[in-house]
Amino acid sequence: MQYILPGVSQTPDSTSLTKVAAYRRRLPTSAERVWENVRDWEHLPWLHAGSFESIDCEEEGAWGWRARVGLRGGAGIRLELVIEEGAPRYVSRTLEGPGAGGEIWTTVDARGAEDTRVEVEFWLPDVPPERVAPLGDAYVKLYTRLWDEDESMMLRRAGELAARRAGGRPDPRVPAPVPLGTLAQLKPRLPLLVDFAGERFRVVEHAGGLVAHAVVCPHRLGPLEGAPVEDGRVTCPWHGYAFDVATGRECSGRRMRLPRPPRVEIDRQTGEVRLKAVP
Repeated sequence: MQYILPGVSQTPDSTSLTKVAAYRRRLPTSAERVWENVRDWEHLPWLHAGSFESIDCEEEGAWGWRARVGLRGGAGIRLELVIEEGAPRYVSRTLEGPGAGGEIWTTVDARGAEDTRVEVEFWLPDVPPERVAPLGDAYVKLYTRLWDEDESMMLRRAGELAARRAGGRPDPRVPAPVPLGTLAQLKPRLPLLVDFAGERFRVVEHAGGLVAHAVVCPHRLGPLEGAPVEDGRVTCPWHGYAFDVATGRECSGRRMRLPRPPRVEIDRQTGEVRLKAVP
């Protein structure tokens, strides 16, 4: 159920705020994915790293969320996102910091199973007439980039969810080993993406040897195949969850881990490398 906090206006106050611009966009994904994205405060400093540096959530619930957000460049704001009761609309309000008093109203219009339109209005306080157009242009440019990044995440997640629904039951048979060539042939190709038993893994060098790790984050199905391995860990670019490539465990103590990978075996005599199921 969606609701708004008591005493919070359900429309912009046009007597104290000026509408500087509007932004409209068609998204080739479901409204469910859009609302999931709206509620997901964790992704701001990761997916939108060009705009945000950090986030510290103060409170969240069915009504939305409130957080302190570090902006790129060092400034900080206190931001509140509230979902309007009984309507497909939400408002983001800057409570403290640069732009305090500003409101961004977004309407989410579900047109079809994979067709959602969003319309965003930018309302700011104390805007002289000569600043309306420049500020409006800046907000539209910013939100075009943010929605580009959001759309990429939503489409990738929708694709992963669809693949899992279509996957059916896992094959109970032990999968056959997958040959990767000799070690000399393999090393120039690392890191290497390989399909094994219907899943995709990445073979990387680690601690003087080779290991394979899953390339889908178990948190929100984020992409790990392009993430660098640093200090023996791989970090999801959507939410910053980091995993030990050797054990698959999440590094900050969260109770999640990557799917169990195959073992990388190297024949000492021939140098042949292959992936083999772990019994």
